[in-house]
Amino acid sequence: MRRSIAFGCVAAIMGVSAFGTVAASAGEGATRVVSAREAVATVAETVDPVEAAAVDELVSLIDTDDGPAITSGLSVAEAPFTGGTQVTVTGEELDQVASVTVAGVPAAIVAIDESHVTFAVPAVAENALGSAEVRFADVAGEPVDVEAPGATVAAGASVPAAFTTELPGIVHASTQSVPHALTLAYTTNPAIDAQVGYVLTYWSSYNTAQYTVLSGVDCANFASQSLIARGWTMDGEWYHDAATGAMGAAWVSSTALRDYLAARPDRATALDDSQRSLVKVGDIAQFDWDSSGDRDHTAVVTRVEHTETGTKVWVGGHTKDADYWDVDQALATGGGYVSYFSLA
Repeated sequence: MRRSIAFGCVAAIMGVSAFGTVAASAGEGATRVVSAREAVATVAETVDPVEAAAVDELVSLIDTDDGPAITSGLSVAEAPFTGGTQVTVTGEELDQVASVTVAGVPAAIVAIDESHVTFAVPAVAENALGSAEVRFADVAGEPVDVEAPGATVAAGASVPAAFTTELPGIVHASTQSVPHALTLAYTTNPAIDAQVGYVLTYWSSYNTAQYTVLSGVDCANFASQSLIARGWTMDGEWYHDAATGAMGAAWVSSTALRDYLAARPDRATALDDSQRSLVKVGDIAQFDWDSSGDRDHTAVVTRVEHTETGTKVWVGGHTKDADYWDVDQALATGGGYVSYFSLA
């Protein structure tokens, strides 16, 4: 909005149109269109040197590069509270955008160029459903103007005083607020709700009525059960036969499940721990306790928090039986490393 405000000051001088031109009297009833700069120059001829200097300052404001500005709304209006949805905005000089926050939570920038910014919506707590402000900042930490329908005004934001210069015959420009935020709605995701609900229901009270229990090695078996609750369907590699108790290797083995998911980009995308900011509730976490290259434990992500110091992840599952097991504590206890599968 800084662009329109700058021209608005000239409009107060000579009646500038929204497109940076002015209509001035010329003869009897005739009009001619002149540039904003010409209009300001005309005023400068009628004022003393001090006032003319102020006019020159106003002209420089018109010509000054405004920096990044967002000119579109969000490409996605709603996103699950579990996070991970990618959202794009368009505008000008967006390669100067350095950070994005949603409801005050940092969002990972996935792609950026001069005219586009794409970010991944961060996960929030289940009780944070509803409207959330999306804000953008430049490398200096200054808020980026949003010149798009539906933009909201940042509290306390206003036009700089330089835009309110008073000159003879010029109407004093009123201070205006500058929109700095767009709005995203956090919603639930029924499939993920069902999956995580299954984990939180049966992590300590096993579902023996429907599934075979593998004593001491039930982690992948239980994670697979949660995926059925999520709505996945079995196939020739990943299956459980309730009648016979037969199970495919990908159903019961953490390493086989890793190989199965790695071969199914339609269902999952592999992430290492350096990409933890992209992990969302309902994803699969796998641990290699001895750093041997195989997978020793599988669990379901039940909670994600994005903080100023990084992303915290908690998991639930069997063997170890847990509803919210801190991944960092798990690594400190068991050693090795963790990897993830981000589920579609």
